[in-house]
Amino acid sequence: MGWQRSHGREFNQLRPLNFVRNFTSFAAGSVLVKCGNTQVICTVSIEPGVPKFLAGKGQGWLTAEYRMLPGATPQRHPREWQKLSGRTQEIQRLIGRSLRSALDMNLLGERTITIDADVIQADAGTRTTAINGGFVALAEAVNKLLDSGELERSPILHHVGAVSVGLLDNQSLLDLDYPEDVDADVDLNIVMDEKLQLVEIQGTAEHQSFSRHQLSQMLDLAEVGIKEIFNLQKKTLISN
Repeated sequence: MGWQRSHGREFNQLRPLNFVRNFTSFAAGSVLVKCGNTQVICTVSIEPGVPKFLAGKGQGWLTAEYRMLPGATPQRHPREWQKLSGRTQEIQRLIGRSLRSALDMNLLGERTITIDADVIQADAGTRTTAINGGFVALAEAVNKLLDSGELERSPILHHVGAVSVGLLDNQSLLDLDYPEDVDADVDLNIVMDEKLQLVEIQGTAEHQSFSRHQLSQMLDLAEVGIKEIFNLQKKTLISN
C-alpha cells in the first residue's frame, strides 16, 4: 500500500493554487500566492541602474530576496538580521536564477528588478511557490512599464513555473506538503520554462538513492504539474 495523501489528493494532483494580484498598493507588481497552506507575498521593485559589473552594457538585471516571517511556522522562526542562513541564501539565489531565465535583459534596459518573497505561512514548497508567484508579480510589473510607455517591447520571453516532486514508499508524488516533505526518500524541486525545458533541478536522496528510471518518472510528473501552473498563471494575468 502506497503513501496516503492528505485531503485525498491523487499522486499527480497539485495542492489548490491561487494568485491574488495587486495585493499591496505601492509595489510595481504584487501577488499573494497560496499553495495549499503555504502562503507567500511576492512584490516587485524596479529601480534605474544596474550593478557595477553591468554598467554601460545597456542591459538590465534581476535579483531576489527571500525571508520567512517569524509566525510562518508552528515554532517562531527567528528573523535573520545581519547574517542570512545558508538555506535562505540558497533559496533566494534559486528564485533569482529562475526568474532571470524569463527575461531578455537587453530589452529591459539598464534597470534592476528586485523580487521580494516573504513567506507568511509555510507548509513546504515555499521556494517553488515563491517562483510561481514571483513570475506573476514580475509580469504585472512589466505590463505597467509597457502601459506607461517606459518599455516598447516586453522583455518577458516565456513563463516560468516550479514544483516539488518526491518519492515516498517507492511512489512518485507531486507537490509535497510538509508531512510528505519530511518523510520523503527523495525530494526534487523542478523549474521549467514554457517549452517544458529545464531551468533548474534541485534533487536530494534524503533516505535512499534513486534510479535514473525513477528520476524520469518524477520529471514526467513535474511536467504535469507545471503545465497546470502555467495555465493558472495565464488565467490570473488576463483577469481584471
